[in-house]
Amino acid sequence: MSETTASRRAVVTGAARGIGAAIADRLEVDGFDVVRLDVLGGGGVLRCDVTDAAAVRQIAESVGDVDVLVNNAAIWRFAALEDVDPADFDAVLDINVRGPFLTTQAFGRSMLRMGRGSIVNIVSIGALHANPAVGAYSASKAALVALTRQTALEWGPRGVRANAVGPGLIATEGAGVYHDPEVRRARAEAVPLRRLGEPGDISEVVAFFASDASAYVTGQVLYVDGGLSSSLMTTLPRPAGMPGPQLPSTASARGEHSDA
Repeated sequence: MSETTASRRAVVTGAARGIGAAIADRLEVDGFDVVRLDVLGGGGVLRCDVTDAAAVRQIAESVGDVDVLVNNAAIWRFAALEDVDPADFDAVLDINVRGPFLTTQAFGRSMLRMGRGSIVNIVSIGALHANPAVGAYSASKAALVALTRQTALEWGPRGVRANAVGPGLIATEGAGVYHDPEVRRARAEAVPLRRLGEPGDISEVVAFFASDASAYVTGQVLYVDGGLSSSLMTTLPRPAGMPGPQLPSTASARGEHSDA
C-alpha cells in the first residue's frame, strides 16, 4: 500500500452486490477508504438513490473530499424496441445517465477544489454494438460514454480525469441468463478467450484507472470483454476449408438436390 492511496477516499455506486461490490473490495485492498452507495442499503452500504439530486448532494457534503468516484449503479428493462414502455425507457436513462451526471457533479466538486481526482464510469459493450431487444440499455450506456468524454474534456485542465470501463459477458447474481448452464457454455464459447468474465476482471481495470498508474489517461473507454467486441468477423460464413462458420454448398444454396 502506497502513501499516495492510503489516505484517499473512493465512492462506489451500486456497491451492494456484483460488480460494484467487487470494485469496492478491490479499492479497499489498495488502501482507499471506500464509501459504498446503493439503493439497497444496509450491511456497510449507505442507502442512496442516485436519481435523487438532493439526497446525492447531502451525501456528498457529509462524505467530504473524494479522490475517486465509480459510477456503477444501473438497471435494465429489456424489450423489443416497438414494445418498450416509455416509463421503462425513462427509468433506464434516469438511473444509467442522469444518476452518473448527478454524482459526478456532487462528488466532483471536491475533486475540482483539490485539483485532482479520477471518475470511472461503468458502461457496456452494448454502448459499442447494437443488441436486439435491450430497450434503452444500449442507448443509456452510449450516452454515458459521451458524458465520460465530456467530463474528461472540461475537467482535465483542472486535474480531474474521467474514463469508462465496458464489461462484456460478466456472470453475476443479477444476470439471470447465466443460471442456465447451456447458455453459460454457449456464450463462453463465443468469447475469444473462451470464458465468461468475473466481477474481479472489471474491478482490476477500475483499480488501474483509480491509481496513479493511469495518471496520463483520460477520456478513454476500455472494454473488458475477453475480445468479444472485436470478434464480429467470426460470425460471418466462410468458404469450405476456412475456419469458422461455413457457407452452405452451392447446390444447397440453389435448392438443388440429387434424384437418388
